[in-house]
Amino acid sequence: MTALGAAQSDLDAVEAIVRAAGTSFHRGMAILPPDRRHAMYAIYAFCRIVDDIVDEPGALADKRRELDAWRARIAALYENHADDLAVSRVLLRAISAFALRREDFIAVIDGMQMDGETDILAPGLAELDLYCDRVAAAVGRLSVRAFGDASTRADVVAHHLGRALQLTNILRDIAEDAARNRVYLPRDFFPTPPASAAAALADPALPDVCARVTIMAHNHFRAAAEAMDKCDRRAMRPARLMGATYAAILRRLEKRGWRRLGEPVKLSTWEKIWLLLRHGLR
Repeated sequence: MTALGAAQSDLDAVEAIVRAAGTSFHRGMAILPPDRRHAMYAIYAFCRIVDDIVDEPGALADKRRELDAWRARIAALYENHADDLAVSRVLLRAISAFALRREDFIAVIDGMQMDGETDILAPGLAELDLYCDRVAAAVGRLSVRAFGDASTRADVVAHHLGRALQLTNILRDIAEDAARNRVYLPRDFFPTPPASAAAALADPALPDVCARVTIMAHNHFRAAAEAMDKCDRRAMRPARLMGATYAAILRRLEKRGWRRLGEPVKLSTWEKIWLLLRHGLR
């Protein structure tokens, strides 16, 4: 019997998308049993595909059509119909197995469109929070169900952990995003809203802005950890591992400081293994 009862060729095709992304996600999900692991691969592949629609060169009208096609594809899955894409067929089985919610898939697509339609330049706090909810917390709400906890408490974990992870990503990628004329740091924290990405990087207040966003991220990490303690412990193993990994990256960013934004921050292989042993296997 294959995972989720899906065709092995479909499972292999979806896993290939995950492997091709070149992230540690594939190894991190290895702690899950097969059905849940492949559901997470399908969720990740869906996110990767819609993200690539936005990131790849092309006319905005064409990107909107592709995103709308994915909205229609998701709607069809909830009518028990999958098209000829392997990821659609695996998602159909994951939706049935783990009660994944349609609105969370749509929120992810909305977040990608939000990211792709304009060059985001220091959004207000409310807009930043909406962006984090769509591109990160919505993925979390899908994930906790695949992990094995569909409770409202698990949604609280997704709410806070998604924001913590996305804020950490924003802090890690400031220079890279600015090169694409994007600044995700909130305008509310700048003395004067920056007129361009270059102006944001040159602003003397940038370290203070980053420090305030860091506090936001730490607060969300703490709230997520508190919520995890009220959830199914076994189901929360992947969430604890992701939280611990990104919290370690956040601490490393703080140690590096906010003056050398071009200096990459990442964890060593041994640090990742230690985190896996400490948080992923207990």
